[in-house]
Amino acid sequence: MTPHAGSRPARWAASAALLTTGALLTACGAGDGAPGAGGGRATSGGTLTFAVSSDAGCADPQQVGSNDTIYSLRQIVDSLTDQDPKTGKITPWLAKSWDVSPDATTFTFRLRPGVTFSDGTKLTAQVVKDNFDAVPELGALATLPRGYLSGVESTTALDPLTVRVRFKEPNAQFLQATSTHSLGIESAASVRRTPEQRCAEGVVGSGPFVLKSYVQNQSVTLAKRTGYAWGSPLWSKKGEAYLDKLVFKVVPEAGVRVGSLQSGQVDAIGGVGKANEPTLKGGQARLAQRANPGSVFNLGLNNSRPVLKDVRVRQAISYALDRRQIADTVYPTGTRQATSILAHTTPDYRDLTAQLPFDAAKAASLLDSAGWQAGADGIRAKGGTRLSLTVKWFANSTTNQPALELIQQQLKAVGIDVVLKQLQIAQIAQVQQSGDFDGLWGNLTRADPDILRTQYSTALVNAYHLPKSPLDSLLTRQAATTDPAERTRLVGEAQQLIVRNAYVVPVVELLTQLGVSRKVHHLDFDASSRIQLHDTWIG
Repeated sequence: MTPHAGSRPARWAASAALLTTGALLTACGAGDGAPGAGGGRATSGGTLTFAVSSDAGCADPQQVGSNDTIYSLRQIVDSLTDQDPKTGKITPWLAKSWDVSPDATTFTFRLRPGVTFSDGTKLTAQVVKDNFDAVPELGALATLPRGYLSGVESTTALDPLTVRVRFKEPNAQFLQATSTHSLGIESAASVRRTPEQRCAEGVVGSGPFVLKSYVQNQSVTLAKRTGYAWGSPLWSKKGEAYLDKLVFKVVPEAGVRVGSLQSGQVDAIGGVGKANEPTLKGGQARLAQRANPGSVFNLGLNNSRPVLKDVRVRQAISYALDRRQIADTVYPTGTRQATSILAHTTPDYRDLTAQLPFDAAKAASLLDSAGWQAGADGIRAKGGTRLSLTVKWFANSTTNQPALELIQQQLKAVGIDVVLKQLQIAQIAQVQQSGDFDGLWGNLTRADPDILRTQYSTALVNAYHLPKSPLDSLLTRQAATTDPAERTRLVGEAQQLIVRNAYVVPVVELLTQLGVSRKVHHLDFDASSRIQLHDTWIG
């Protein structure tokens, strides 16, 4: 076994978790620009009101993947480990130490004593086992944790504070997975509830805040957990959080969110777009931003559709996109165009800029060779069928609609008709699993390259209906290797295959940008560019 005392993860785990320097925190504006900055003495008390643009329709951290909802629910659960946003290092949290077998099939965690959930029950190895055993039964909404625990052979409580997770095959990504909100530990009572009950009523965690109320599509209210004493060592404050209360309001209109921040009705807002930047700069608020690791915003193509089975059509879509124009026109200042399916802040990212050029002439040539000829209205057709694709999207980001409208224009210029169809955020998992789409717009954040296996392995969910190919072997092998250099090579080859075959079409990286009142201090980003509010104070 490889020992872990929390001071340094195994060599393979450190490599798997390492973030590039581009992931470091950046901010815009004068004065205390960084979200954690601000002078003065920290004071306890007060309420932080945060306006977000959407609600995923579920109050269970293990079942949500939308940033707007994760912002609030992350505060109610702790994880076995944490991940340093600056270095990518995996550190202790609920687990004070751990061992990983040399072949990365067995993970043994020793839990901190004295941890309790907000219902008064104790954190034990059996509770961790119950959490992990229940994940496969969570259903469609739990895509992320189900992927992280894919291939589990057994989870065993060795003694009251020692739990062992054993996989059938090597699983190098799992240590980083234990730092995510998706594997945040919930109380035994919560685990016994049905997935629907957990979504509707919320869950009980051991985190620094407690869920007090959840009103779907309206608000989430949290209260400080009295007696909290087992925070992550990455946090600057020991013990209880500073703030007494957190209120997350769902405010879909960007202009209303900005106005509420300027007037002092709210203290922070999410989804700050390019158009809002001039209004917020230099006022009573600052802009805080951080690049998200994981898969970039992309057109997820349904490879089982007759039109999209032809690689030439998929490649033509990729060549037809002017990614720089999309990034500069729609997204916050500093947003990068996609240069791979992975964001540049993801471990083992490979720069594939040369394979993602804007070349409308090449796109037209590919469509010609595939037999699609332009009609009188400029839209191509073959055998009496128009080259028309329906792209479904969800309003979980204010940039989604303008980005897609620009993509629609760019694809029309080469003869591809795109129909945009907005759906409810709560339908994301249902639509992915149904396969009832030509294209889906979205991204997925994770500070580990195994996000590729989660999304594109045909052995897992395979929402985009990729055919079996050498990509499967690459994704399986990168999850199994304990050699950092070999994992880097395999992940790089996987990125190349995805981009070359245009299984999905990368477009732009996600840059999380928040507006934060200057009276708010230490509203900090975690390794996945979500927020951590234990250290946050108002004064």
